[in-house]
Amino acid sequence: MSFETSVFVNCPFDEDYLPLLRPLLFSVTDLGFTPRIALEQLNSGRPRIEKIIGLIQNSKFGIHDLSRLKAEREGEFYRLNMPFELGLDVGCQTFGGAAFAGKRCLILEAERYRYQAALSDLSNSDIAVHGNQPTEVLTQVRNWLAAEAGLRSPGPARIWSRFIDFMSDNYASLKERGFSDRDIEQLPVPELLACIEEWCHAHPP
Repeated sequence: MSFETSVFVNCPFDEDYLPLLRPLLFSVTDLGFTPRIALEQLNSGRPRIEKIIGLIQNSKFGIHDLSRLKAEREGEFYRLNMPFELGLDVGCQTFGGAAFAGKRCLILEAERYRYQAALSDLSNSDIAVHGNQPTEVLTQVRNWLAAEAGLRSPGPARIWSRFIDFMSDNYASLKERGFSDRDIEQLPVPELLACIEEWCHAHPP
């Protein structure tokens, strides 16, 4: 996979995030890039940190969603994986020499300025806010990639319409293959990525 078109995706993997993850992965793919995510390979024999470092090293672009930093319940810990992986990506760009100097990062949050309570070092950084809305995630990712890669791409509304078509077509296809509604809802990320890639290839913009 090409470094120039690979996009490392650092985000929560819980079920509540799936409505945001699907359009995020779709928009990256529909723009001609390859999303790289730790769950793309379900290999329990390899430590996740090794996979993450490899993905960061092999991706020019990185998308980091910090919207799950805050603990939601009493006794729950902050989720530190996302800021940790953001730090690895920034460190790779900063200390990796000329080969990694061109790396670019998009930081996503649900609310503007909330991240500063946990990561004050990011104060005055450009943070894209999605408000936990799937359409906004797609819009922010599309706009950032289009700007950073110099693309003349379809607008967010067009890509969102294509995403809805994909979800409908993919649901029908999976049902024909014997998937239940619950199976489809919990479709493993590697299969989801394969379905997105296949659909985008068959339905060029």
